[in-house]
Amino acid sequence: MTSFLLYATAAIAEIGGCFAVWAVLRLGRSPLWLAPGMLSLALFATLLALSPAEQAGRAFAVYGGVYIAASLFWLWAVEGMRPDRFDLIGAAVCLAGAAIILWAPRG
Repeated sequence: MTSFLLYATAAIAEIGGCFAVWAVLRLGRSPLWLAPGMLSLALFATLLALSPAEQAGRAFAVYGGVYIAASLFWLWAVEGMRPDRFDLIGAAVCLAGAAIILWAPRG
């Protein structure tokens, strides 16, 4: 799995798991939503552990940039709110930073 696909899949898994809690606590959905939410969060943690980064801290830092972009995708695809240009510019800056952290030559 490519690095981007790994991080993107992890982000969707985390957002889905967190949204399950949001749905129960904020939207009044059934607590049964928590079961798939917990599975989704476990998938997230597993995928993040498969990161190509050598250290956990770098893996988490790179993931942070991808998470921001994925959150805006969720905002649009699931919640029906289209990200504005400032959202998109901010996400692009975050993804550029994540790429630098992940692929910077280190010796």
